[in-house]
Amino acid sequence: MTISSQQVIGELVAKDYRTATVFKERNIDFCCNGDRTIQEACDLKKIDSEDVIKAINKMLNESDMSTDYIAKLSPEDLADYIIEKHHAYVEKRLPEIKTYLKKSATVHGEHNPELIQIRDLFEASAGELAKHMKKEEMILFPFIKKMAKAKASGEPLDVPHFGTAENPIRMMKDEHANEGERFREIAELSNNYTPPLHACNTYRVSYAMLREFEEDLHRHIHLENNILFPKALEMEKELLGHSQKDHIDA
Repeated sequence: MTISSQQVIGELVAKDYRTATVFKERNIDFCCNGDRTIQEACDLKKIDSEDVIKAINKMLNESDMSTDYIAKLSPEDLADYIIEKHHAYVEKRLPEIKTYLKKSATVHGEHNPELIQIRDLFEASAGELAKHMKKEEMILFPFIKKMAKAKASGEPLDVPHFGTAENPIRMMKDEHANEGERFREIAELSNNYTPPLHACNTYRVSYAMLREFEEDLHRHIHLENNILFPKALEMEKELLGHSQKDHIDA
């Protein structure tokens, strides 16, 4: 997509909802005043339209690592990737989506009561995900890095206060399942993130961002449940050995 300063903001956001983030960060209204061009909005805000266009192009051109490459990362590098990519994404998107949903529910909730339910479900998810990620960053992931360091150095591994990595991993997987179920409910309420014909740009962006958030959450959970956690458990098994681990489990 070629971006020019003469493009109409509302039309651009309608084509690719990701551009809404660039406008919101600069306090440019893409909804009620979305009929202005990028240049007109920038002139009013006294900001450089070229900087806005560069930010949009950067966002549109961002690419992710290939799945195969990610799967081959060491456990400690994969933990870092998850924090830098997926945890950072969640932290950035949570307040943004909450703001859009709150506004959409306030304006359209009377005629579209499902928006209020969706807002409440997402608010609950936001709180749980914030706590979930902190537990990973403060407890599980540091232990994974500690195991990797012990494996590389040949030093003995101290048994953690939680006994075995299986315990926090089991908790993380249960919490993943809870959020997956919550987003299945959101998808159902939103007709699989399909806004009604009368929806304004904020309403449409809310649904588009929710869809993207769910897709990222699925990738995030896949990397942990199916790649990182099995690697961590295998590493712990190698370091502690069958007999010690059996003693811990008992």
